[in-house]
Amino acid sequence: MSNVRMGIIGAGGISRLHAMAIATLDNVTLAGFCDRVFEAAKAKAEEFNCRAYASAEEMLADPEVDAVIIATPSGMHRESAIAAANAGKHVLCEKPLEINTQRIDDIIEACERNNVKLGCIFQMRVSPSVSEVKKLMESGRFGKMLLSSAVMRWYRENSYYDNSSWRGTLKFDGGGALINQAVHIMDTLLYINGDVESVMAYSGTFTHNIEVEDNLCAVLKYCNGSFGTVEVSTCCAPGFPRRMEFSGENGTVTIIEDRISRWEFTDQTDEDNAILERFSGETHENGGRSPLDISFTGHAIQINDFAEAIRNDRAPMVDGREARRAIELICAIYESAATGKQVMIKR
Repeated sequence: MSNVRMGIIGAGGISRLHAMAIATLDNVTLAGFCDRVFEAAKAKAEEFNCRAYASAEEMLADPEVDAVIIATPSGMHRESAIAAANAGKHVLCEKPLEINTQRIDDIIEACERNNVKLGCIFQMRVSPSVSEVKKLMESGRFGKMLLSSAVMRWYRENSYYDNSSWRGTLKFDGGGALINQAVHIMDTLLYINGDVESVMAYSGTFTHNIEVEDNLCAVLKYCNGSFGTVEVSTCCAPGFPRRMEFSGENGTVTIIEDRISRWEFTDQTDEDNAILERFSGETHENGGRSPLDISFTGHAIQINDFAEAIRNDRAPMVDGREARRAIELICAIYESAATGKQVMIKR
């Protein structure tokens, strides 16, 4: 198969990262943009020298389009994904795949019924630091897992929500800081430490005039017996780098954004010291202060993988069912925060 021709549905800020990522790839061609506001699609198309489609229907009817990237508001992903699947187009979706598990199940069913690939962007998974910790976990080096923590004390000005018709709404965002900003760390916790058995949570809206939470804390009990904590916020001025920590009976590893700040074990080796030195440089991102202060490198890796999944008829690295896990956990946390009760996650 020649280059996979991808169209982008949605011409908002995140669509630029996808287009920039595609521009670096040899196996993908950017077919064009569509958006409900045609002028937005036209502006992006002019910037990236591709076609502006008048509607999603026009893009999906184009035989020159093999696959679409969905970059619309979260609560609109189902609509676009099912339409694309029914048109025979492969579907790669920005995180989260959707705002609840039922809507995700509808997408999965449509893609399977139409025999098209379904993938979701979780670029933290391909971060070299996360990949290194994943390998470490699989090696058993931690021993018995004890604790994990994820802290995202970010800051968003009121204008971030005020200037958007969908951010901070239940209908289109599905929630607040947890499902929008922290969905990546929830996915990473599951990716590294495995499934969660039960959750307890508190949430509140502290500093923004929005329908959903801007501050949340949760306690997790994992299926492997370990415990975990999650703190997420968009209230903490001026915004700080994201931090994750994993502790087992034999040692602890800490990740701050895309670097490793701690890699300490009871049987420390020269290789451990070399890993710490290699990953302990300055972080290259700080999404805590700026929503788009992120690299497109991770997007490029996942788009490349998705194209190869199409070309070689295999599953992409993060398929629909894998992407569902983070939303299942997030929905359980929201339920606990709303009811004040422990919520068990069915297995």
